[in-house]
Amino acid sequence: MNSPADASPRIATDAGDDAATPGSGLDDRLSWYARPLGTAWMLLVTALLGLYGTLMLVMERVMLWNDPNHITSCDLNPWVSCGEVMKTWQSQLFNFPNQFIGMVAFPIVITIAMALFARARFARWFWIGMNLGVLAGFVFIVWLWSQAVYEINILCLYCMVVWAGMIPLFVLLTSRNLQHGVIPAPAGLRKFAAEWSWPIIVLLYV
Repeated sequence: MNSPADASPRIATDAGDDAATPGSGLDDRLSWYARPLGTAWMLLVTALLGLYGTLMLVMERVMLWNDPNHITSCDLNPWVSCGEVMKTWQSQLFNFPNQFIGMVAFPIVITIAMALFARARFARWFWIGMNLGVLAGFVFIVWLWSQAVYEINILCLYCMVVWAGMIPLFVLLTSRNLQHGVIPAPAGLRKFAAEWSWPIIVLLYV
């Protein structure tokens, strides 16, 4: 006959039975941002940074719509000017301002962070889907960076704030999923992801 302890429900894990729960051996081996609360804080901080840049861009975009002669708050010089960048086709790649994507995406990440603070646990497919979505955002900002530097020759200050949030979000989320086994990888690659995530972030910033 099963004891009451045997009858208690089990919490679904990210990749089988190796969830990082406080006090478990796996939890001790994970980077701080790969643990449940660490992941929540990482998602929250990076998404808030990205959302701040997005909201500032939306505000400046609305002001430009109302007044074509408006000088944006980030028009610092001929090489750093949000207003000039907003006049390019790259700023509306999908026929609407790019910042509207961030208005949807970053609140979703913040919601996931809040769920983790509430001790929610998500299935492996959820983390894979999230990683793919963040990867798409990362590829998009890399493309925007290349256009700003090599085609437009003007930087957008608030765009750079968004990039500053997206880079650690992508690197740390991917590292987290590698460490948990959500993304299948050999032990050496998982160790590399845990130990070299911050140098990679610094390199991407540079």
